[in-house]
Amino acid sequence: MIKVSILGSTGYAGQELVKMLVRHPEAEIVGLGSQSYIKQPFSKVYPLFRGILDMECQGISDNDLIEKADIIFLALPHGMSVPLVENVLKQGKKVIDLGADFRLQSPAVYSDWYKTAGPTPAQLAEAVYGLPELKREPIKKTKLVANPGCYPTTVLLGLAPLLKKKIINTNHIIIDSKSGVSGAGRGLAVSSLYSEVNEDLKVYGLPRHRHTPEIEQELSRLGQKDIRVTFTPHLVPMTRGMLSAIYTIPVKPVTQEEIQTVYEEFYRDEAFIRIFPKGEFPHTKWVLGTNFCDIGLNLDDRTGKLTIISVIDNLIKGASGQAIQNMNIMFGLAENAGLQKIALYP
Repeated sequence: MIKVSILGSTGYAGQELVKMLVRHPEAEIVGLGSQSYIKQPFSKVYPLFRGILDMECQGISDNDLIEKADIIFLALPHGMSVPLVENVLKQGKKVIDLGADFRLQSPAVYSDWYKTAGPTPAQLAEAVYGLPELKREPIKKTKLVANPGCYPTTVLLGLAPLLKKKIINTNHIIIDSKSGVSGAGRGLAVSSLYSEVNEDLKVYGLPRHRHTPEIEQELSRLGQKDIRVTFTPHLVPMTRGMLSAIYTIPVKPVTQEEIQTVYEEFYRDEAFIRIFPKGEFPHTKWVLGTNFCDIGLNLDDRTGKLTIISVIDNLIKGASGQAIQNMNIMFGLAENAGLQKIALYP
C-alpha cells in the first residue's frame, strides 16, 4: 500500500483527496495536515466522514507527516509549497503540489502574477507539469508534480489536438470560462457568500486572472511558438463544475468530420476524455464528482469559426482527481485506480 499524507486536507480540494483516497485500493492515508483544525478529528471538520476517517489533523509543518508517507499531497494556497517541497525531496519522498507554486517555469512571471517570490530555477527544474494526457512519460520519472489549475485543464485538453496538428490560427484564441463557487476555496469571503452569488453571474479576474500565464505557457509548448490568448472567467451560482467555451479559426479548409477524427484519434486511449458526437455538447452535471473531461466540437459552416466546449468537475479533474491520476502514474498503478466513478445524477 502507498502511504499518503495530505497537507491542506481540510480545504475543498483536500477533502476531495481524502474522499477518493479512502476508497483507493492501493493507498492508505497515514497523515492529515491542516492550518486551521490542528488536533481536531477530520470527521469533526467534515461530519460526512464520521466512522469512516476519524484521524486527528496535525499542523502542516509537522515533519512526521512527511516521514511516515511515501507521497505527500499539498493542497495549500500559493506561496506556501516551496519549503515543504524542499523538505519532502530532501527525504527522498514524492510530492504532488495542487497549488500554483511550481506550475510556471519563469520565476519572474510567477512573481509578476502572484505578487510573491516563488521557487528558484533550480527548484523548478525538478518539477513536471502534471497533465497526464500530455505529460505521461515525464510524470512516470519525476518525484515532483505540479498539478495543473482547473481552468488550464479545460483549455489545454480542449486545444491540444488542434495545436499538435497545426490546424488553428494561434493568434485568434478566445476562452470564455465559467466555474462553480467551490473554485474559490473554503475560506470566508464576502464574494463567496450565498446571498452574493445566488441568482448572479459575474466576470472576475479580468484582465489578469492568475491562470492566464499558465494557459499561455502550456499552449506555447504545445504549439511550439509564443501564444497569447483572451481569457475571461465567470462565476456562476452553482457549487461545482466548470465549462470553457473556446473559439478559434482553422488556418486551412477542414470539415467537421475531420475535426472529430483528429480528436477521437488523439484521445483514443485516454480513460478520462470523452469526445461527443457532432451536434452534441457536454453539461457540467454529466461529469459531477468524476475525473472525466468531456469535449464537444462545432465548426460553423457559415462563419468558419470553430468552437470547443470543454467540461470538468473543477474539484476532481480540475484538482484532486487529476492529482490521484498523477500518483497512479508515478507509482506504476492502473491510471484509473480509485477514480472509476459515474457522475452523481440528477
